[in-house]
Amino acid sequence: MSPTLIVAALLAFAPAQTAGKLEIANVRNTYGVLGPTRANSKLIPGDILFVSYDIEGIAISDEGRVHYSMVMEVVDKNGKATLKQDPFEKIELVPLGGNRVAARAFVTLGVDHPAGEFTMKVTVTDMSVKDKPSATLERKFEVLPPDFGIVAVYASLDERGQTAAPTTGVVGQAVFINYTAVGFKRDPDKKQPNLRFEMIPLDENGKPLMAKALFHEGNDLDEKLPNYTVRFLLPMSRPGKFSIRLSCTDIVTKKTVSVDLPVTVIAGEK
Repeated sequence: MSPTLIVAALLAFAPAQTAGKLEIANVRNTYGVLGPTRANSKLIPGDILFVSYDIEGIAISDEGRVHYSMVMEVVDKNGKATLKQDPFEKIELVPLGGNRVAARAFVTLGVDHPAGEFTMKVTVTDMSVKDKPSATLERKFEVLPPDFGIVAVYASLDERGQTAAPTTGVVGQAVFINYTAVGFKRDPDKKQPNLRFEMIPLDENGKPLMAKALFHEGNDLDEKLPNYTVRFLLPMSRPGKFSIRLSCTDIVTKKTVSVDLPVTVIAGEK
């Protein structure tokens, strides 16, 4: 299975109206397209590396639109290109003004992706300016050997996980927390995994907010599928800063892995 590359652009806002020097700023790894910052760049096969950044100094037309192209490639530690996406152009509406567009680039790793050090390179070109200025970001990441772990953590608005959501929301809102287990073992007789997924919210000091975690038992999976995805509903019932601890236990090997996902809930306007 080969990794796939996808680049997506979203909107952000800044006070200036005129184009300046094209730059890429505010680069960080995130959980999902709209999620919080992810602390590291170490992944296991089957995971997704999301990189968020701002394109600054981009020109905006009188009609409030930006026109730019993007291209991405991944190279190994020797500089050899392992993946490359052809350039494509985007025209976006920026109705609130500014000279900044927020963008996301992500790399999906196949479960058989080789271990090693890699670099993502994304180049953005402002197509609406005569000299077509460009800016490039480089983001290093490491793929570890295959292992049991949690990958592809993100929030969605829908139960199918198709519409991305931020993990910052308003009281009364609800999102689904999605994550996937990879590298688990199967029962030698039943040929099925025996997994226990749990989700429990923690307060700002790391104290559990429920006496018992929500759980899902995963023991029915097509033999050809190497990963198991679950999602839990998270109603945002009160304001505050929280962490959602996502865990998975492989009953066959008696191993447990976990990830803490930051969540912020704000009160609605009065």
